[in-house]
Amino acid sequence: MSDVTTTDLYEVTMALSYLHEDMSGSATFSLFVRDLPAERGFLVSAGTEPALEYLSAFRITSADVGDFASALHRPYADVAGLCGITFTGEVRAVPEGRVVFAGEPLLEVTAPLAQAQLVETFLLNQVSHQTAVASKAVRSVLAASGRPVVDFSLRRTHGTSAGMQAARTTALTGFAGTSNVAAAVRWGLPASGTMAHSYVEAFPDEEAAFRAFARAHPGPVTFLVDTYDAVRGVRTAARVLRDLRRGPGCAVRLDSGDLGALARHARVELDSAGLPEVRVVASGGLDEYGVDSLVRSGAPIDVYAVGTRVGTSADAPYLDSAYKLVEYDGRPVMKLSSAKVTSPGRKQVFRRPDGDDVIALSDEPGPAGAEPLLRTVMSDGRRLFPPDTLPEGQARLTTDLEDLPADTLRIRDPRPGRAVFSGRLSELTSDLSRRLRSD
Repeated sequence: MSDVTTTDLYEVTMALSYLHEDMSGSATFSLFVRDLPAERGFLVSAGTEPALEYLSAFRITSADVGDFASALHRPYADVAGLCGITFTGEVRAVPEGRVVFAGEPLLEVTAPLAQAQLVETFLLNQVSHQTAVASKAVRSVLAASGRPVVDFSLRRTHGTSAGMQAARTTALTGFAGTSNVAAAVRWGLPASGTMAHSYVEAFPDEEAAFRAFARAHPGPVTFLVDTYDAVRGVRTAARVLRDLRRGPGCAVRLDSGDLGALARHARVELDSAGLPEVRVVASGGLDEYGVDSLVRSGAPIDVYAVGTRVGTSADAPYLDSAYKLVEYDGRPVMKLSSAKVTSPGRKQVFRRPDGDDVIALSDEPGPAGAEPLLRTVMSDGRRLFPPDTLPEGQARLTTDLEDLPADTLRIRDPRPGRAVFSGRLSELTSDLSRRLRSD
């Protein structure tokens, strides 16, 4: 089963109708998020690179046509016209790691109508999910205020593919590592992991478990100290580390209970044992809200491990994203449905040094000193640049975050950034809306 068939059936039925009607003109679709989720001041563009990989390899084979025919309960000959279709269009996209706001196109696809339609589902899936997770993850980085944050989400993400995407997007936002071995190898990320409570339970007592673990791992080790009693566990870990003369790079991990209070106890215990360099790691149901509370309380936690809530973007598990036709065969088009009105025409987004972003038509000049966010990354179905690296995306995000107002960066009750329409786009939208309503 190929990625080509990973699509909604109506994409296929529409494409077949376009071919039947000889509607092969150039179409532009715009992918954007209608509204920011609650408690989000901004989004982080992500998923563009996997989307471009998909478009670069897009080709409908005979086997794919067979699958479409089966799904439609129609003879192969009825859908044979799809065979051999490749993506030959243009893509303009906001690079990964850029901060974006509601209504701004994250990417625009311009291609023959059937091609542009067939790729909708996969593009929405990739960009929506990864942008949602990246936008959640970056808030944990902000909340940690310079302390390392590690991804522990794989075991509870919505499938292993989602887990891979979570590891990649959390790395994009500045996470220090991941527990996901496959992701660490694929993208060159630091792999991070300790032990489970089951490991400790398998031994007669905690000390035996810690000593056995240290024998198997001659380098720095992290001991999980709350299997039975965290206070006693920290004391046992400190004794073992001191006896083995282990310290630099080692840590104790707290995974339950009052993490702030336990971290304070752990810090005192470790310092009293002459182990000031041993770090305290906290995990267990954390996301940006928990991290923010712990940091604000002054808890002596050195590393935060976040998992389920970040990997699934638990408080905002989806984005109200859309992929809408904005131009066909040189004619601007728009949707007038209640609460889902779209704006017509190919677009550009301009970021001003001071003031709101401006969404404009693609052929109009931007405000003085403004930076265009959308860049052409594919032409004639071919990529124009080498794939972006995660460090490049991280650098963009760092720069964009530095330019955001403090109230937009707030973890709780942020003031959402916004974008406004240019004069020409507002005029086109208003004029076309009047014409369509009068027809």
